[in-house]
Amino acid sequence: MSKLVTIYGGSGFVGRYIARRMAKQGWRVRVAVRRPNEAIFVKPYGVVGQVEPILCNIRDNTSVRTALQGSDAVVNCVGILAKNGKNTFDAVQAEGAGRIVRLAAEAGITNMVQISAIGADAEGESDYQRTKAEGEALVIKNMPSAVILRPSIVFGPEDQFFNRFAGMTRYGPILPVVGADTKFQPVYVDDVARAACMAVMGKAEPGIYELGGPDVNTFRELMEHMLKVIRRRRLILNIPFFAASIMGGLSDFANSISGGLIPAMVTRDQVKNLRNDNVVSDGTKTFADLGIKPVALEAVLPDYLWRFRPSGQYAGIKESAKNLRA
Repeated sequence: MSKLVTIYGGSGFVGRYIARRMAKQGWRVRVAVRRPNEAIFVKPYGVVGQVEPILCNIRDNTSVRTALQGSDAVVNCVGILAKNGKNTFDAVQAEGAGRIVRLAAEAGITNMVQISAIGADAEGESDYQRTKAEGEALVIKNMPSAVILRPSIVFGPEDQFFNRFAGMTRYGPILPVVGADTKFQPVYVDDVARAACMAVMGKAEPGIYELGGPDVNTFRELMEHMLKVIRRRRLILNIPFFAASIMGGLSDFANSISGGLIPAMVTRDQVKNLRNDNVVSDGTKTFADLGIKPVALEAVLPDYLWRFRPSGQYAGIKESAKNLRA
C-alpha cells in the first residue's frame, strides 16, 4: 500500500499545493481541516480515494490524534494572520503545532514538516513572530528530525496579498500601504510546496530552511510592479507606523465588539510585523540546499492578476488593436 501523509490545513493556500504534489508522487493524502465540506476540491488531485479531507481541530487532542492514525509523515500548514475568537496566535501557532508534533512522536512518526515564516522570533515584538518561533521550538524539541520551512511572503493565484491590493485599486486613485520601505523576498507557492514534498519524502536534511524568491523588493516596489501588471495608475500612499498603529487598534476594537462581523483591515500585530524586513538571513539553509531554483515574480503575476485590469481578459486585445490603428 502507498504511504500516507496527513496535512493539517491541507486545503489552505500552501497546503493545497503540497497535497497536489504529494498525490502526484503516489502518496495517499489526508487533508485535516475544520470544514471538510469546504475542502472537497482537493479530491480530484488524485485518483478516487487517494486524497480525502477529514474533520480536525488542532486545538483538540482527540481530533489531532485521529487524523494521525496510520500516517507515515505529517505536514503542519496551519497558521493565522489575525486572531479570531478561540483561534488565537498562542492556540494555533504555538500550542497547535506543539500538539501535532507531540502526538505524532507518540504515534512513532519521525517525519514532520512545519510551515513557519521568515521573521519567527521568540523575542519578537509581535504575537505572530513570537508564536511562530514557539511552535518551531516545540517541533524541534519533540522531533529533532523535522524540517521547518520559513517562507517570505508567498504569492500565487489564491494569495491574499497581491489579490487584496489589486482589488483595492478598483475603489479609488490612492493605494495606501503600511511600511512602504520594508523589504520582502516573495516566493512562489508551488516552490514552497516542492520543498515541503522533498522533506516529506526524506530528500531534505533536518533543520530550518528560509525560502525566498530570486528578488528582494520593498513593499512600494511590489505595489509598483503589481500596478504595471494590472495596467492601472494609482498613488501609493505610505501610512506612517504611528498612524497605522492607531488604525490597527481601532480596527481590532471594531472587530472585537462585533464578534468578528467587522473584519480588521489591518491589526496592530500586523503593523508590528511590517516594521521588520522579511528576507532570507545570511548563513541559513535555503532553496539552494534543496536544489530548487525559485520562480520569479514576473513569471507568474500576470497569469492571475489579469482580471484586475480595466479591460480584464480583453486588455491584450485592446492593446493590439491600438497598435494596428497606429
